[in-house]
This record gives sequence, structure tokens and C-alpha cells, in this order.
Amino acid sequence: MRWIVFVGSLLLVSAFFWYQVNKTGDIPQPGQVAPGFDLPDQAGKMHKLSDYRGKWLVLYFYPKDDTPVCTKEACAFRDGYSKITSAGANIVGISMDAQKSHADFASKNRLPFTLLSDPSGKVVDQYGVLMNLLLFKLARRYTFLIDPQGRVVKVYDKVQVLAQVGDVLEDLKKYSGK
Repeated sequence: MRWIVFVGSLLLVSAFFWYQVNKTGDIPQPGQVAPGFDLPDQAGKMHKLSDYRGKWLVLYFYPKDDTPVCTKEACAFRDGYSKITSAGANIVGISMDAQKSHADFASKNRLPFTLLSDPSGKVVDQYGVLMNLLLFKLARRYTFLIDPQGRVVKVYDKVQVLAQVGDVLEDLKKYSGK
């Protein structure tokens, strides 16, 4: 009988943990106005969504600086930076890491684009990409393509980090007509 209670309890805890990890808030959908933000970059300069009006914006959320997959993703954006900016878009990354962590990460990997720090997770939550792991919280790996008027055009929810730059470039051409 104790065994059944133990297994049942373990299943309940596992189900709760899985739910917490996999639930998402309301993710902005294509056609909706992108949620605003006012966050510091790796150098402490404040950035608002409205700063990017008139240009396309590739806004990507990632879990953690200096982790293998996050580093691959950032370096893929670095390597595709000139193509994306030539297509008329800016690249901005957001995670819940501190400014100092972002500064070190950007310097170490020679990242030419902005990384915004959202330690409270407010913006991460507004975009519906907050992952709650009970003891700590992270941003999920999502990317949003935002048009010059501040509307979400495309949501990349199953990000393939090495193919993402090509997908973004293809969509920029498709939606911007360039």
C-alpha cells in the first residue's frame, strides 16, 4: 500500500512539474501589437520597443547566457547579422540574465547586436515565454518577427537554432517585399 501511495505521489509531483515547465502565457500572435518593453542592454542603455519603429525587428528570447545551445543561437545571429540588417531588420535578444552576464556573453562571442536584461521576467511573461522551474525561472526559446509598425508578423516557437537565420531572412523577404 505504501508503494502505491509513493508512486501516486511521485506521479502527481511529476505531472505538476511538467505542467509548470510546459505551460505558457498568452503568446502574441501574428497581427497583434507586440507587447512593449523598457529594458537595459548589456551596457546599461535603456531600450523600448518604440525605439525600433520604422524598422523590422527580430526579437528573440533565450534561456541563459553561455549555455551551449544559447551560444550557438547567438553566434548564428552574429554570423547572419549583416544579412539581416541589410534586409532592414534589427536583432535584439532577451533573457532573464543580469546586464553583467550579457556584457560578458556579448564580448566573449563578439555579438554585434543588443541583449536586453529582464531579471524580473516581466517582459518574458508578457510575451508568454516564461518557463517556471519551481526554484528558478527562465525564458523559453522563442523568436518574434515584428514589423515596422510594431505588430507581430511571425512567431517561431520550435526554433532550430542553426536554421533560424535562414528562416528569418526568408520571412523578411516574404513579408517586407524586399
